[in-house]
Amino acid sequence: MSPTNTAATGVLVLRLTLGVMFLAHSVVLKYFTFTLAGTAKFFASIGYPAEFAYLVFAGELAIGLALIAGFQVRLAALAGIPILIGAMLVHVPNGWVFSAQGGGWEYPAFLIVVSVVQALLGAGGFALSKRDWLPGPLAVLAR
Repeated sequence: MSPTNTAATGVLVLRLTLGVMFLAHSVVLKYFTFTLAGTAKFFASIGYPAEFAYLVFAGELAIGLALIAGFQVRLAALAGIPILIGAMLVHVPNGWVFSAQGGGWEYPAFLIVVSVVQALLGAGGFALSKRDWLPGPLAVLAR
């Protein structure tokens, strides 16, 4: 396997893993485990508008599907960052380490970095769209 092939495969694995993570947090966690109504109540209990739960669910679902399919990967990865920032802010008061009571903030922070890396790398192999949009400053970095 040449370095080019391994790099494309690595980007594919990163993309699929990030996509599955978004799907797991939308479908498994918010829909099946806590239910959308329960998630909305949780959002309200931490000071976010309850309606945001439905937007976050839909956003995570769409982002996960786009990443797995390889559709507009750069845009999808960037679109997940505001959701991840919101998740991180919920956990900041709990401190570092996700095993802390209420979870820590390092996992969402790590996923923000992974999302930026995915946006810079693009789709990798087996993607629906090989070339996708990236905003100005990041487009320069991704060349």
